[in-house]
Amino acid sequence: MHSLSELHLDALSEVFNVGAGRAAASLSEIVGDEVRLSVPSVEVRKSSDLDLSIMGVDNARFGAVHQTFSGTFEAEAILLFTEEHALEIVKDMMGSQISLEDLAEFEQEAMCELGNIILNACLSAMADMLNIPLNCSLPNYTVATTEEIFRRVSDDSDQPYVLLLHIDLAIEKRHSEGHLIFLLSSTSLQDLIVQIDRFLGEV
Repeated sequence: MHSLSELHLDALSEVFNVGAGRAAASLSEIVGDEVRLSVPSVEVRKSSDLDLSIMGVDNARFGAVHQTFSGTFEAEAILLFTEEHALEIVKDMMGSQISLEDLAEFEQEAMCELGNIILNACLSAMADMLNIPLNCSLPNYTVATTEEIFRRVSDDSDQPYVLLLHIDLAIEKRHSEGHLIFLLSSTSLQDLIVQIDRFLGEV
């Protein structure tokens, strides 16, 4: 396995930190309150080594936003929030006056918008800093258990590596934890390492 060194991971943390800052600014405008996103912690694992315990809550149901990215390297990105946190975020985005009954109707649309903002901010920061082209698909949103999500990840032999980011998201006094997962093929991981090496050489 061609793995990312500590230097590579530090560089990616910096890149995604820029992306998190952009996402927080965009989300603040939507919800009308200050939104803070923590510096993402970054790690790379083999898909087959993924453990449900890394999510902190076994067998919980998650709201998952999926997007695929292509360009210099290809990746599938999945943004995860627990179902409870997803609904709270949607409520904040739609306005506190919205009823719980109406919330479900807007959940898909609002979570796709949330995912689009966070995923695009992180990936556009990577594209800008590494000076590479990246294109993205439209997001789609599903609710599934960690087991269902990770079974799919573990079974995907075309994308054996996982770039995992943990993000804390705070809207006003509300605190949510999210997980950002990038599924990478061996080739894409190698391409990413090459681009980071080039970036580090230029800094």
